[in-house]
Amino acid sequence: MLDKDKKLYIAGHKGMVGSAIMRKFEGEGFSNFIVRDFNELDLRNQKEVEGFFSKEKPDYVIVAAAKVGGILANNTYRAEFLYDNLMIESNLIHASYQNNVEKLLFLGSSCIYPKLAPQPLKEDSLLSGYLEYTNEPYAIAKIAGIKLCESYSKQYGSNFYSVMPTNLYGPFDNYDLNSSHVLPALIRKFHEAALRQAQGDKEVSVEVWGSGKPKREFLYVEDLADAVYFLMNKINAKDLYDNGITHINIGSGEDVTIKEVAEIIKRIVGYVGEIVFDASKPDGTPRKLMDVSLLNQLGWKYSTKLEEGIKKAYEWYVENVRK
Repeated sequence: MLDKDKKLYIAGHKGMVGSAIMRKFEGEGFSNFIVRDFNELDLRNQKEVEGFFSKEKPDYVIVAAAKVGGILANNTYRAEFLYDNLMIESNLIHASYQNNVEKLLFLGSSCIYPKLAPQPLKEDSLLSGYLEYTNEPYAIAKIAGIKLCESYSKQYGSNFYSVMPTNLYGPFDNYDLNSSHVLPALIRKFHEAALRQAQGDKEVSVEVWGSGKPKREFLYVEDLADAVYFLMNKINAKDLYDNGITHINIGSGEDVTIKEVAEIIKRIVGYVGEIVFDASKPDGTPRKLMDVSLLNQLGWKYSTKLEEGIKKAYEWYVENVRK
């Protein structure tokens, strides 16, 4: 079990994932947090990161900081997604080793798996085939993070390991249509279309990239935070690596088509117009369903059903982003 009086550094504490994790740990009685905003600490800068760790000496580290985005952002800013994420994770993991951090948990992404890996995606499918091209740089960076944790643990005995969440959504998500993931992008599109309808626009429609056929798994971010808390308390790196496990999948174990997600959001938002699927746009990976049997065996399962989570996410969006 973690010591609630020890120092916990959450990298990326203002993002959707980091803020959810921080709320979870606060709710469990943790208060000795170390946090820095981007303008206070550039995680891509090795000297800054090393100085921060040397001064603050965190006991526990959760790496939730990353440059993230959807298909458009991943494919457009390929160099930035690779460089920024490599630098962030390398600096944090190495500084944690140098400063004797007791436990580090690195958050990756389900995009690490090969494009055509057997479904559902098992942990041992890592590096078994080629990656989906549009998010290849981000995936390569995240794979490097997994291998950094594994290598530091095996060479130095560091208690560092990785978890791979599925597609996440919830409070503090990114709703910028140029850089967001599919679910928040659809929430914004349907909300704005419903507003135009209410203003008398009878020609309104909602465009969705791709055919609508790809299947995706989604997990409410508060559930992810709960899983992180569970694993940080229960699992040590040696438990995994001694059994040939490099990381743990985190997800619901259930998936839906993009078309089905669009229909759910349409219903929740109250939009009554047409949905247009633009098949000229990329679909991305045909299917990404996580095998979460290992996590379930360890004793954790998700609790927020998709429609319930989307309702919560939409309420947050209306309250905080679009009045």
